[in-house]
Amino acid sequence: MNLFTEFRQRVVEICAGLDMVPADTDFSRVSVDPPRDVSHGDISTNAAMVLAKAAAAKPRDLAGPIAEALAALDGVVEADVAGPGFVNARLAPEFWQARLVEVLRSGAAYGQSDAGGGQAVNVEYISANPTGPLHVAHARGAVVGDVLARLLAKAGYAVTSEYYINDAGAQVEALARSAHLRYRQALGEDIGDIPEGLYPGDYMVPIGQALAEQEGEQWRSADEDLWLERFRAFAVEALMARVREDLAALGVEQEVFASERALVENGAVQRVFENLSARDLIYTGVLEPPKGKAAPEDWEPRPQTLFRATDYGDDVDRPLKKSDGTWTYFANDIAYHLDKYERGFADMVDVLGADHGGYVKRMQAAVAAVTEGEARFDAMLCQMVHLKKGGEPMRMSKRAGNFVTLRDLIDEVGKDVVRFMMLTRKNDSQMEFDLDKALEQSRDNPVFYVQYAHARCRSVLRNAAEDFYANDLAPEALAAADLSVLVDPAELELIRMMASWPRTVEGAAETREPHRVAFYLYDLASLFHALWNKGKDDARLRFIDPEDLQATLARLALVQGVATVVASGLDVMGVAPVEELR
Repeated sequence: MNLFTEFRQRVVEICAGLDMVPADTDFSRVSVDPPRDVSHGDISTNAAMVLAKAAAAKPRDLAGPIAEALAALDGVVEADVAGPGFVNARLAPEFWQARLVEVLRSGAAYGQSDAGGGQAVNVEYISANPTGPLHVAHARGAVVGDVLARLLAKAGYAVTSEYYINDAGAQVEALARSAHLRYRQALGEDIGDIPEGLYPGDYMVPIGQALAEQEGEQWRSADEDLWLERFRAFAVEALMARVREDLAALGVEQEVFASERALVENGAVQRVFENLSARDLIYTGVLEPPKGKAAPEDWEPRPQTLFRATDYGDDVDRPLKKSDGTWTYFANDIAYHLDKYERGFADMVDVLGADHGGYVKRMQAAVAAVTEGEARFDAMLCQMVHLKKGGEPMRMSKRAGNFVTLRDLIDEVGKDVVRFMMLTRKNDSQMEFDLDKALEQSRDNPVFYVQYAHARCRSVLRNAAEDFYANDLAPEALAAADLSVLVDPAELELIRMMASWPRTVEGAAETREPHRVAFYLYDLASLFHALWNKGKDDARLRFIDPEDLQATLARLALVQGVATVVASGLDVMGVAPVEELR
């Protein structure tokens, strides 16, 4: 359970029962949270301050009876009024011991929540142009998106993860021409230097070879319009197969792969255009030159087909057609997001690269327009990742052409390290990924530090098997142990941290901040390692005491609880907990 949600409900019931609080009072602003200063207690509520006006009372006058009623609840040792009207409460050791029982009985499901109420959410991430291998920047978006989807599912949302294949437009025509060049090379031609505007990476070589084997000589000298579509489809399919392989190596398996080209060909973009036109949201106009900088030399004022994006909060209206009459990428993207909405997703999250910052407002405006305000659109921007190895920037991949591929990174450090490290910074903060530090065994390496905590837990439980039967050490059996011995402040603090996992899940899901899971796990690991070290100096706190088997069982329950919560958090991150470190 989320104990803060439970206590919030109790506080609301207390307030609703006070004579000075009117029956029609709005309790939505009442919150119960951990105090900022742990010396103030275990929980704190703002109820008196947010309800004072409705009660026609001073906050501290209202806080008094709230604190009195709160102190009378089971599990509450004391409650008092602080500052302008906060009510702080301290919970009994028995309350925290019961939370450990809850962890042990819930097992892997601990932290699971119904806060999302089964609401459908579409999380779209990566969505790289199918013109080359995935690179390091894609790795960050892949991890952020995948962990967000896992986190939302843990919090009770019905999540669909999706990849949007940008297989329409000039970039895939350039891909087709690149494939044809490599096809001619495979047939024995000397193609010389790769022309400007084509894709030079060696990853195009096997595509050309496969085309030569399949198609023979027939397209070597043929007109482009005869082979362009065939080569485009073949190259896109080949590269998307590689994308799927690379994502699988990272532990990412998306449920839906949506095609931009299919949307255009089935008339979805045209239908959006007609819908917006019928609502007078399309007009022909002339855009001003870009603000804040000199207009490009090739810019000229010309009539364009524009969407009234400013009606929905955007800075400028946006073109839907190019000068040649074809759709802009923005027009295609509007159709795509309407398609999501029509598939049942009124809640959409796009995980994008930092270079898409200017895209967010226009897409929010478009989604508001085509769904008539019924859908929610969020964008998470992922900043750049700077790789270092041996103190130097990591060298580019020859096969890729001009960047480090996702597969290169996985081969260097392994998928679990990649996944964890990508969440050690908030997605909108730039990060430095030092490959040497990511593999070192020290507290400065969060991957190691968290995994070490789990490995230590498993080691303690393996050692305990020398003195106990296996059935005695099962989580269900440990949940029945006498936990009253767990009263040391360090032990109770560790249980408090475990008990905050459900709140972390719900909060991180609501705010869409998957990095909070990594931060939480590091803090939990820190408390566990601190207790381990404390036991070296104080024999009473050692996990295994051959002279006191009952106390040992209680502390083994604590260790098993830590292992359970660490494993639960790592599962959300898509990382496998290790049994031992070597």
